[in-house]
Amino acid sequence: MNISELIAYGKKYLHTNQVNILLSELLGYNPLEIYLHLENIIDEDKVNKYKKMVKELANNKPIQYVLGNVNFYGLPFYVDENVLIPRFETEELVENTLKYINKLFPNKDLKAIDLGCGSGNIGITLKKMNDNLRVTCLDISDKALNVAKKNARLLNADIDFVLGDMLDNINTKYDIIISNPPYISENEKIEDIVRDNEPHLALYASDNGLYFYNKILSECKKNLNDKFLIALEIGMTQKEDVINLAHKYLDNIRVECLKDLSNKDRMIFIYSV
Repeated sequence: MNISELIAYGKKYLHTNQVNILLSELLGYNPLEIYLHLENIIDEDKVNKYKKMVKELANNKPIQYVLGNVNFYGLPFYVDENVLIPRFETEELVENTLKYINKLFPNKDLKAIDLGCGSGNIGITLKKMNDNLRVTCLDISDKALNVAKKNARLLNADIDFVLGDMLDNINTKYDIIISNPPYISENEKIEDIVRDNEPHLALYASDNGLYFYNKILSECKKNLNDKFLIALEIGMTQKEDVINLAHKYLDNIRVECLKDLSNKDRMIFIYSV
């Protein structure tokens, strides 16, 4: 089959934009270049791979899983069904955490831990953007941790890895604790494509989605240096509950909530004063 025939085949099942993305990934062209090579014959292995990708997308599989990668903060991360797909809101968490680090700990060597790291997108990105950080990525899923380890290798990031349940059995002290924990309530309705594809372990939490915030904040004091920063992504209705938990378990702190680009409460930053 030539490229023109592949485009026609894909359009029977998918939107043109999706077809262009698949062919760009498969053939190494940018989307505009594809149309300069319509008569090029594609080898059978690539044709079969393309048809498989078209079928997966047509069956409502997220395109990030179909392609096996996602761009996060300008970095290419490998993703599969064992990890949550990184989202724009989490890029904002990383962006603002870097600002807080520069403000609170200028030019210092620091230890940070990413709790529930999934693909490693948060911890690895922090390390790539600030080499003064010694970063530990932790997850309860060994399959997710394997994905994070793969990304650290691909991105040449020096990261420590721990298999565990949040801060249970962790005795090290850190300057920074960061997490995008599961925070969707078990009875909350979410998009079918998310519910049917992404790991529920990384999505849902009991206690109206607050379980992991309570777990982190109730246990973290033993793992914090005197001067510290805790950065948390939250659900848009959880601001007051998470702030109350912070004040319940921690003393001499300042708590700030930032909105995402959609003007929704999305990030909590807790730091010592």
